[in-house]
Amino acid sequence: MPPGPCIPGDMPDVRLASPQGKWILLTTVLGSSMAMLDSTVVNVALPRIGQDLDASLAALQWTVNAYMVTLAGLILLGGSLGDRYGRRKIFVLGVVWFAAASLLCGLAPTSGILIAARALQGIGGALLTPGSLALIQASFHPDDRSRAVGLWSGFGGIGAAVGPFLGGWLVTGPGWRWVFLLNVPVALLCAPIALRHVPESADQRDHGRFDVLGAALGALSLALLTYALIEARGGSLAVALTGAAGLAAAVAFVHVERHRPDPMLPPDIFASRQFTAVNLVTLCVYAAFGGFFFLTALQLQVVAGYSPLAAGTALLPTTALMLLFSSGSGALADRTGPRLPLTVGPLLCAVAMLLMLRVGKGADYLTDVLPALLVMGAGMVTLVAPLTATVLASVDTARAGLASGINNAAARAAGLVAVAALPLLAGMGPEAYRSPTAFDAAFDRAMPICAGVLVLGSALAFALVRRPAPGCRRPECRTHGNVTAPPLEADRAG
Repeated sequence: MPPGPCIPGDMPDVRLASPQGKWILLTTVLGSSMAMLDSTVVNVALPRIGQDLDASLAALQWTVNAYMVTLAGLILLGGSLGDRYGRRKIFVLGVVWFAAASLLCGLAPTSGILIAARALQGIGGALLTPGSLALIQASFHPDDRSRAVGLWSGFGGIGAAVGPFLGGWLVTGPGWRWVFLLNVPVALLCAPIALRHVPESADQRDHGRFDVLGAALGALSLALLTYALIEARGGSLAVALTGAAGLAAAVAFVHVERHRPDPMLPPDIFASRQFTAVNLVTLCVYAAFGGFFFLTALQLQVVAGYSPLAAGTALLPTTALMLLFSSGSGALADRTGPRLPLTVGPLLCAVAMLLMLRVGKGADYLTDVLPALLVMGAGMVTLVAPLTATVLASVDTARAGLASGINNAAARAAGLVAVAALPLLAGMGPEAYRSPTAFDAAFDRAMPICAGVLVLGSALAFALVRRPAPGCRRPECRTHGNVTAPPLEADRAG
């Protein structure tokens, strides 16, 4: 029989070394890896998706962004649903939902159906991503919780690092559809294990109303603004009206959050100048990262002539460096304070993006591609762990989970806006990815834009970020390999 629900007030007592503890860790790693892998492997598959479905560049942008719109817009609500209705229940629902949407992605006969399925995938990701960490927080004995979270983030980072390589192998071998279909057997393994071995838990003290309106307005605003940016090159009245509607939805979102008694995004959390500053840095940094990884996966294949497998493998050094050194970077930032790494890290990444200008037709990996990716990895190692630590140190301990969720959602929103806007700013036409010459020219215009956004982030960090008060707790997720968003952290209350 499955374990019974945790009674409010009971201390979670599962030990990491026990068989049940190992099953719980396996379940959460499998679930979170589905969403994390999906956010990194799809970029490598884009050229083949475009060829197979005869898709325009705009359709490829939506293939990435439809997922990010629903994930970024609903991830805070997803965590709240688990707290109210049962973390295991919502996690399993997310796993099944994600797998069903993945199946639809893999079978999609047109780009329109693929885009719709990707939006559905994002909903599943919003349910399972915060749920996997919440299950660890609610299940393990306090003495084992930090180590369990560390193992969860470490294995998740490995999954993120392997993602581009796995995606390239699948695209080169059985085909791009298997990038999505692979999630189905993972879910068939994950869901039964969760139902059999993971105890149910919920926060019975949470009696507030769900901020469904706020979540809907946030996602709608992102979707409308993304559409306006992607289609702006047409310059039609409909696009202008869509952009105006997106801005109106954003204003309505702010109004709702300021006047609700239980908002999804409490405005008072931004009373902390440090929290506001580090989120501004996050927006700049992850906007540049989102644009960089979207365009680089295409540049390596369309212009440099790499196979999907070679392109995916080429990106491994960046995440490998993050896996190996992110924990040490966090410890170093404890001694120096966050201002220095948050200033230097973006500058290193900006240099890396300028080095990518060397990558053109017939680019040699060792002399042209690898140096840029090593500098990129060094920059990400320098800034990601201190960024997360500063976010958590800038709010009360009881709001650590909320602060981390806001920061994670902000990073994803920045990435999707960059994927929508950067091709427009770089002058990429609807068929640019079919022409190596046209794409290479646009790529050379896009990288300095990304570098400029990073320099802006560095300047904001230098001007606004200060050393946290002594005694602030370090993040539990100290190993990180995901390039699309900062790591989530569990609520520290209790």
